[in-house]
Order: sequence, then C-alpha cells, then structure tokens
Amino acid sequence: MSKFENDIFFLVTVRPEEVRREKEKAAALRKTQWWQRQVGRGVCHYCGLPVNPKELTMDHVVPIIRGGRSTRGNVVPACKSCNNRKKYLLPLEWEDYLKGISTQKESMRQPTPQ
Repeated sequence: MSKFENDIFFLVTVRPEEVRREKEKAAALRKTQWWQRQVGRGVCHYCGLPVNPKELTMDHVVPIIRGGRSTRGNVVPACKSCNNRKKYLLPLEWEDYLKGISTQKESMRQPTPQ
C-alpha cells in the first residue's frame, strides 16, 4: 500500500464545462508541431525512460480537475504508467510519491541484519 492511498487531497471544484473546454484545448494542442516535437523526443518527462513516441500521453502537470490549463507550460509527454499513477496529483505531491517509492525500493535492496 502506498503512503498516498489513504491520504485526502484538496481538490478544486472545476465546473464540467471548464473541464470540457480544457480537454478540447488539449486535443488541439496535440495536433501542433510543438507537441509533435515534444513526443518526438521519445522520453517520459517523469521517469526519463525511452518510450515509443506513439505511446506517449499528454499529462497536465497541474491536472485540469485541480485548476490546471491546457497550455504549453502545463503539459508534458508521459508514459502511460507514469500518467496513470500520477492521476490528479500536483507536482509536489507527485515528487513525494516518487520519493516514497524510491525509499521502499532501497529498503527492499538492503539485507536484513541477522
């Protein structure tokens, strides 16, 4: 169980029409040369792993549901795994989540004292 599964986050209430409008803007942004260059690099913004550009998704750094917008400064290419795990987390919350995973992996690697 991750340390965030039982946490409660502050969520901004965004009207459905605002969500729809931002999703439409995101769809238009995906068609731009700028976005094609971003995904053309073939690297996930979060994990840094190489990903087939066709498999990269558009992630809103500040999620739409938390008040984020579909602008160049708020979207990054992300692998599906990172995008699905990040969900509606803000950058600071996501960093804490990644640190928690890193700490768990480190503790699993260290031998237990006998």
